[in-house]
Amino acid sequence: MLLLGIETSCDDTATAIVRDGRSVLADISTNQDAFHERYGGIVPEIAGRRHLALLSATIEQALERAGLALGDLDGIAVTYGPGLIGSLVVGVAAAKALAFAANLPLYAINHLHGHIFAAFLDRDDPVPYPFLALLVSGGHSQLVEVEDAAAMRVIGRTRDDAAGEAYDKTARLLGLGFPGGPQLDRLAARGNPTAYAFPRHRPDPGSLDMSFSGLKTAVRYFLESAPGKDARPEDVAASFQAAVIDVLVQRIDTAFARRRYAALVLSGGVAANSALQARMAAWSERTAVAVWMPPPRYCTDNAAMIAAAAAHQGQATRVDPLTLGADPNLPFERLANELVERNR
Repeated sequence: MLLLGIETSCDDTATAIVRDGRSVLADISTNQDAFHERYGGIVPEIAGRRHLALLSATIEQALERAGLALGDLDGIAVTYGPGLIGSLVVGVAAAKALAFAANLPLYAINHLHGHIFAAFLDRDDPVPYPFLALLVSGGHSQLVEVEDAAAMRVIGRTRDDAAGEAYDKTARLLGLGFPGGPQLDRLAARGNPTAYAFPRHRPDPGSLDMSFSGLKTAVRYFLESAPGKDARPEDVAASFQAAVIDVLVQRIDTAFARRRYAALVLSGGVAANSALQARMAAWSERTAVAVWMPPPRYCTDNAAMIAAAAAHQGQATRVDPLTLGADPNLPFERLANELVERNR
């Protein structure tokens, strides 16, 4: 099964062609960092216009790289939410036009589901069910119980800032450039993670939910204090990062204490963080549970994960209409529940 994936939920214009939900034949992605850097964050209007300018070329490039024509495909998979409305509309409109022109089925994919199925890419063996997925990105931090491809349930989520958002805001406090998360990770590698005791917040006793807003604020107040003004940025970055990772690992430990899963999937942009990957490798050795992490290029937003999700979530049972509209506030559970109903 050959699927073209289209991903335009934020500021990456991405297309990919994937065979059978695992083998990536082409993976094209163009980021817009140079356009947003001067503003210190993503400007939605600019993001939407750049997608409009780039998407047709990236689709053509993906087909050329895979050595395929549009008629060779078995379907079109596209992110229809959540994300920036202007960005999503561009991708959804392009996917509908291609599906109509080539008489191909259209698969509407939840962006967050895509991140989970990124772990299946470029591997011979699939992740065993049921597994626990930790999805950590700039906009989302969630623990997801995955019974199978069509039955997923969020059991823990951030109450405020996502982990990646906290990274970016803390990077800004430290005077780092955009995007801040990767730069903070590199800076932290030279620091002492025990230099400062930043808070590890739990919203409620026993809860699997997370909160990172208070941690970011604690760093801000520390930097404004007398000791903070003399602190080494490397140590602040390392101590902040250690606090984030401690929270994530503690929630994973609590989830596994309640139920034994066959595996753990780590996905999302923050999954590419070097310290988190090292900690997860140690966690896997300690618990004897396999940790599945996508290759770094599939941790951030990409179209291969969208095609993979479509391939694994019951292709023929869930073809979507050409009246599909973008949904910037699409809940994680909505599509999962619809899949359960359709696959009964």
